Amino acid sequence: MIYELRIYDCLPGRLPALLNRFAEHTLAIWDKHGIKQAGFFTTIVGESSQRLTYLIAWESLADREVKWKAFTTDPAWLKARDESERDGQILANISSQLLSPTAFSAVK
Repeated sequence: MIYELRIYDCLPGRLPALLNRFAEHTLAIWDKHGIKQAGFFTTIVGESSQRLTYLIAWESLADREVKWKAFTTDPAWLKARDESERDGQILANISSQLLSPTAFSAVK
């Protein structure tokens, strides 16, 4: 397994719109494409309270490539994204890292 760490920094006041988009639309579309989340987090103490951090579990880089492309081109996702941004852009920045667990990690 590999894990993708994604950090979304929202524009001021837009975190609720992002959380709603995930809860109401994105996760169902991920299920359709076999994308497995490993956790979602908001920041209590840290750099920004307008941040969503989450992990996705992938079988391999090839698994990620196939499933992520299918998700990002899915008409249901494009519609949900566009509708959620009707009141304005949500994200200021996205960062992503692909991580491999160490031999001593509790997560394998």
